[in-house]
Amino acid sequence: MAFAPRWGVALLLTGATGLPIARQALAQEPPRADIAQAHARVDPEAVPRPVAEAHRTTDSIAIDAFLDEASWADAGVITGFVQSKPNTGSPASERTVIRILFDDENLYVGAILYERDPRNITLHSLKRDFPPTDGDILGIALDTYHDRRNAFMFGVNAGGALIDVQTFDNGRDLNFPWEGIVQRAARIHDEGWTLELAIPFSTLRFDPGREDQTWGLNFVRRIRRRGEDSFWAPLDRRFGLNRMAVAGTLVGLSGLSGGLSLQVKPFLLADRSSGEALADVRGGDVDAGLDLKYGVSRDLALDLTYRTDFSQVEVDEEQVNLTRFSLFFPEKRDFFLENAGLFEFGDLREAGYRLGTGPEDFKLFHSRRIGLVEGRAVPVLGGGRLTGRVGDWGVGLLNMQTKNTDALDPVNFTTLRLRRTVLGSLQVGGILLNRQVTGEVGGDYNRGFGADLHARLWDRLVVQSYLAGTRDRGDGGSRHAGRVSVAWRDRFLNTSVMYRQIGDAFRPGMGYIRRAAIRHGYATIGVHHRRVESLWNELNPFVEMHYITDLESVLETRTGTVGFITNFRDGSRLTLQYNDRFERLFEPFRVLGDHEVATGSYGFREGSLNYQSSVGRVLSGMVGLSGGGYFHGTRRSVRLGAQWKPNYHVTFDAGAQSNRIDLGGDPFSAEVYSGRVEYAYSTTLFGSGFVQYNGVTEELITNLRLNYIHAPLSDFFLVYTERRDTRTGIVLDRQFAAKLTRLWSF
Repeated sequence: MAFAPRWGVALLLTGATGLPIARQALAQEPPRADIAQAHARVDPEAVPRPVAEAHRTTDSIAIDAFLDEASWADAGVITGFVQSKPNTGSPASERTVIRILFDDENLYVGAILYERDPRNITLHSLKRDFPPTDGDILGIALDTYHDRRNAFMFGVNAGGALIDVQTFDNGRDLNFPWEGIVQRAARIHDEGWTLELAIPFSTLRFDPGREDQTWGLNFVRRIRRRGEDSFWAPLDRRFGLNRMAVAGTLVGLSGLSGGLSLQVKPFLLADRSSGEALADVRGGDVDAGLDLKYGVSRDLALDLTYRTDFSQVEVDEEQVNLTRFSLFFPEKRDFFLENAGLFEFGDLREAGYRLGTGPEDFKLFHSRRIGLVEGRAVPVLGGGRLTGRVGDWGVGLLNMQTKNTDALDPVNFTTLRLRRTVLGSLQVGGILLNRQVTGEVGGDYNRGFGADLHARLWDRLVVQSYLAGTRDRGDGGSRHAGRVSVAWRDRFLNTSVMYRQIGDAFRPGMGYIRRAAIRHGYATIGVHHRRVESLWNELNPFVEMHYITDLESVLETRTGTVGFITNFRDGSRLTLQYNDRFERLFEPFRVLGDHEVATGSYGFREGSLNYQSSVGRVLSGMVGLSGGGYFHGTRRSVRLGAQWKPNYHVTFDAGAQSNRIDLGGDPFSAEVYSGRVEYAYSTTLFGSGFVQYNGVTEELITNLRLNYIHAPLSDFFLVYTERRDTRTGIVLDRQFAAKLTRLWSF
C-alpha cells in the first residue's frame, strides 16, 4: 500500500500534549518492510490471502475513537491495503492501520485511516444506512462460520454513521434491512480519522461449540474523491466486499458464547386519517403490536409479528408508464426486506453480468402482494418467518394473514423456500406458495411452485435456470414458466445468452410478471477495457439482442442495441445507447389512459444519452436525453436530477422527467417532478421531506418524516402523508401517525 510517511508523529489523535503512551504507540508507522512491500503492484487474484489475529483484552474498552487503552498497543497490526479501483493491484494511496481485540462480550475494531490533508475527507451523511458510495468509509466483512459464502458486513463513515448488511451465497443475495446492535465512534483529526467499533457477539451468529474460532475477514477503505476502493484481502474491481470466497482469515478468537439471542420489540401507534378517497383500514386511532425475533438454533431464526404496521415507510415514487405492461414497484417495508434474498425466485440479477432480464420482469414471490392492493395499505393481522439453515439446507418459511376490509376479504399468504449448495458451487432449490382467501369456505386461491438452479464455475461462468408453475380457478392453458441462461464475465469479456418461456395461463398470485404468453431469447457481448492512470477508468462497448415471440413463434418484439458505457476516474458515468425496435400489437393499448396505439406492426429507432456525475461531490447531477420513434409516432424524453450536500447534516434532491409524444394528432406530454430534503442532526435524529407531482394524474403527494433513535434499534417516528388533487384542491387522503418502538435484547 502506498503511504504518505509522517515519521515520529506522537500526537496523532488530538494534537494535544500529555497523551497516554498507548496513544503515542498507535501513532507509529508499521515496520518499513511492510511499506516497501506495499509499493509493488500485484495481481489481486494470485496473491495469497492474508491472515489476522485477534487479541483478547482484559481492559474496559471505551468506544470513543481514541484507542488509548493499553491493549490496543499490544494487538497485531492489519495494513497493506491494495486497490481494486481505479488502479487494480496498485497500493492504496493512503495508509490504513487496523487492530482487533475481543473479550467475553464484544469484538472490537480500532482503525486509523491516515489522510495527508484531512480537509479532503468526504463526509456527506450522518443517517443510518447512508449511501455507502457517497463518501469515505471503512467496511468490514465477517464470515463467522468460515464457509466462504455468507457474512455480516458493517460500514462506518468519518461521522460515525453506520450501515449494516447481511450477505449470502458469496454476495449473490444482500439483506440491506438487517440491523444489528453496534457501538461505534469516529473522529476526524490532523492525521486523518479514527474509528472504533464494538460488535456484541450476540449481534452475530456463529458456532459457540467451537473453542477456537476461525472466521473469514476482509476490509475495504473507500476514498471517495479519488474514486478509490482498496481491500486488505485484494480483489479485482468486478468484485465487492461481499466476495467472501477470496477473503482473508481471522484467528485467535476463543471461548465465545452465543447467548440466548432473543429480541422483543413492541410498538405503540397513534394516527389520524381523513380524505375523500380514503377507506378506514384500521378501525381506530390508537393501536399496538409486537415483533419478536428468537434464535431457535445457531443456524435458524424465528421472526413473529402481531398487528403489523408500516406507517413509517416512505411513500412510493411516482412513475410514468409509456408501455403496455404493468409497472413494477420495489418493496420498501423492512419486515419483508429482511432475509428477502432467501425467498428470491425468478429473473434475478447477477452482479457484474448483463443477463437481459431482472426482477422487474418476473418474480414468483413478490412481497408487495401482501398488505398492499394497488399501492394502498391493507391491514395485516400478523404472521411469522423462519429463516436459516437446517443441516445442509437453507430454509425460508413465511406465513402472513391480512384482515378483512369493507372491500376485501382476509387472505392468508404462505411461502416455503429451500436451497442447498452441492459440489461446492452448484446451488439447487425449490419453492411452494399458496395465496388463499380465508373469509369463506372454498375461497379463491392461487398456488405456485418451482425449482431453480444456480452455478458459478471457474469464478467466471454463471448458469441460471428455473422451472415454475401456477394453479388457480382460471381457465386452462399453459401454466408453466421456464428459463435457462449462461453467462461469462472475466476482466475483459462480458457475454451471455438466455432463453425463457412464459405460458399464457401462468398467473403468479403472490408474484409479479411483466408479460406472459411469450418465448424470449436474448444474447449480448461486450468488453471492459481498463485504462490505468487515465481520465477514462473503463470503457465498455456492447451489443445485445432481445427476440420475443408468442407461443406460436410469431414475432412480437425485437430490440437490437448498440451501447457504450464510460466509467470515469472520478466516479462519474456516461452511457450512450441506440435501439432498433420492432413491435407487433395484437391488441390496441392506451398511452396515459387517453391516447390509443392501434393493432399492427411497427418498426422504429431511438437513441439515448445518460450522464451521472460523481455522487461523492458536494453538487452532483444527472441528465438523461432520449428520443426517436414511438410506434407510429415520435417520443422525446428528458430526465434531470440534482443533489446538493452543503454539509453532512443536510441533503437536497430535485428531479424532473418530461415526456412528449406525438402519435399523429395533437402532441401530448407527461411530467413528474419531485423534491426531497433530508436532515440529520446527529446519528440518532433525522428528518426528511418528500414532495412529488404527477402531471398525468395531476396529484401532489407530500411525505414528512421524523425519526429519533432513542435506544439501540428503538425508534420514535412522526409521519405526515397527504395526496391532493391539484385540479380541485381536494385532499384525497391524509394521514398523521406517531409510532414508538422499543427493543429489548436478551
